[in-house]
Amino acid sequence: MQVVGLFAGIGGIELGLRQAGLTSELLCEVDPGAQRILRKRFPGVSLAEDVRKLRAIPKVDLLAAGFPCQDLSQAGRTAGIEGRESGLVGEVFRLIDRRGSAPRWLLLENVPFMLQLQSGRAMQYLVSELEARGYAWAYRVVDARAFGLPQRRQRVLLLASRSEDPRPVLFHGAVNEPEAPHYDKVACGFYWTEGTRGLGWAVDAVPTLKGGSTLGIPSPPAIRLPREGRIVTPDIRDAERLQGFPPDWTLPAVQDPRERKGARWRLVGNAVSVPVARWIGERLRRGTSHEIHRETPLALSEAWPKAAWGRKGKAYRVESSLWPVCEPYQHLADFLTHPVASLSIRATAGFLARAQMSSLRFPTGFLQDVREHAARSRRELIRV
Repeated sequence: MQVVGLFAGIGGIELGLRQAGLTSELLCEVDPGAQRILRKRFPGVSLAEDVRKLRAIPKVDLLAAGFPCQDLSQAGRTAGIEGRESGLVGEVFRLIDRRGSAPRWLLLENVPFMLQLQSGRAMQYLVSELEARGYAWAYRVVDARAFGLPQRRQRVLLLASRSEDPRPVLFHGAVNEPEAPHYDKVACGFYWTEGTRGLGWAVDAVPTLKGGSTLGIPSPPAIRLPREGRIVTPDIRDAERLQGFPPDWTLPAVQDPRERKGARWRLVGNAVSVPVARWIGERLRRGTSHEIHRETPLALSEAWPKAAWGRKGKAYRVESSLWPVCEPYQHLADFLTHPVASLSIRATAGFLARAQMSSLRFPTGFLQDVREHAARSRRELIRV
């Protein structure tokens, strides 16, 4: 199967599909740093630099597009599907409308907050555009932890076709999420850039890696290590691994690896988790028969559920799980293989100040651990 990847970023979808045996014929990405990564990691694959200037795409089996989430993310601008960035998904429909260009399959990926933002207007737009072109469509929210990655990352996968039924591909497998261990016994991730309205608390995982923060900077999450009470941040190479990439996958993005550390964090945070894309690719290649799921009629005026499908003006809610599989899970503390950094005194103090002003409820003992980390860091600084 041959693939065109629009909004390719650092190639998360494309790498996963390649691992499943699919072949990229064309990539399109506007970010210069991401372009350098794609040229290095996908040698010989044509690279277009701006989807708005792309006149046509080759005839392929699958068009994949993890289109920009900045206007649809809870941590972003929330401008909606008409926003300057997320609205670029319209270019996908422009390209498939060209005679002879429509692929057999269309895969779109984005954040689950779009299902509720502006009463789900983004999904309504996508479904309307697909229906107008005769597509059968299905979507499902999937968690990257199901694939063994200790990162709580949920994403909407929307698969559509004019000639195929997307349900056997997308709704295959439904595993109950394993019960989480007690937070005192495992490493827990949170965002030190938050503390006023949220925390991003994740047990035995990091919260969703993201390209920016409430402070406006691309940055790593913090991790509270068990028993020790230490607060650390992971190395960028482990962040790449948390997305399913090999370590140093994003190194080509920077001319000098000592400079612009935030650039690599931003690119990793905006990427698609590789094993999620690999699973989709494997499902596309197998083409098994449709499994029996509980489906109930869904009015397009209703709130969008976690999984649904439709065609010819009719939609159905699907009883599904965020975990299509349950691959062997590696505990976060064991997953980190590269040196961690202690959360700085300044970052710790800023987080504590925001937390103390907020009305948030924190896990028992958590803020005390943060205070002790700050005190320990000051003592170590004095000794130096």
